[in-house]
Amino acid sequence: MEIALIAFVAAFASLLTFFTGFGLATVLTPVMLLFFPAPTAIMLTAIVHLLNNLFKYALMRSHIDWRMVLRFGLPAGIGAFFGAGLLSYLPARTLLVSYVLGGRVFEITTLKLIVGLLMVFFALFEAVPRLKKIEFSQNKIFLGGLCSGFFGGLSGHQGALRSAFLVRAGLAKEVFIATGIAIACIVDLTRLILYRPFTAAFDFQAHALLIVAASGAAFFGAMVGNLALKKVEFKAIQLAVAVGVSLLGLSLAAGLI
Repeated sequence: MEIALIAFVAAFASLLTFFTGFGLATVLTPVMLLFFPAPTAIMLTAIVHLLNNLFKYALMRSHIDWRMVLRFGLPAGIGAFFGAGLLSYLPARTLLVSYVLGGRVFEITTLKLIVGLLMVFFALFEAVPRLKKIEFSQNKIFLGGLCSGFFGGLSGHQGALRSAFLVRAGLAKEVFIATGIAIACIVDLTRLILYRPFTAAFDFQAHALLIVAASGAAFFGAMVGNLALKKVEFKAIQLAVAVGVSLLGLSLAAGLI
């Protein structure tokens, strides 16, 4: 049941990346967290995210601006190194607070609190009109790469900040999307390499079916999005996704899930 649900969400989220500004990780991470502990959920999302980006890279590689990939992607890789390194050192099970509600004991851990609050922040950043309109000047490209890469490495949320810095680069629509995909691949590869010690107990074989199903569904969503590539914003969907992700993020931060 969880494989079918996660696959559906992966397809839907991958499609959304072409139209609403939401990244795959923003939507898929909270669903993974419903079924798996935080370290496993983050690792699974990172794998599907990378495979999906590599697939989209194959679809749109001819539109990539490699000069911008070097200017933004290299510092993003550096930022991802530090973000993923920080996550690797965060004690996943360190208990901050525990409380009883309805006869059940709930625990707030360091990792759940950080990831949950980041989910809320980036869901709002990608959906609230005023926040979405934030743009940064071109002389801050290096800083933008570092910042988006850092948060990409830490929690997988990199798309919103990357877009805020790249939107003023004067790139055509297809070039903007394709260049963002290439940069995302750099961040994903960096964080997966550094996540390995963090998830030393991760069993690839046990999760192989889930990874294949979710990745295949994400590929399907990417193909549909690529065929209908128009920068159309579905505001109702954006709002619904933002509210849902925020609620799940708050639940995670509060130790409810």
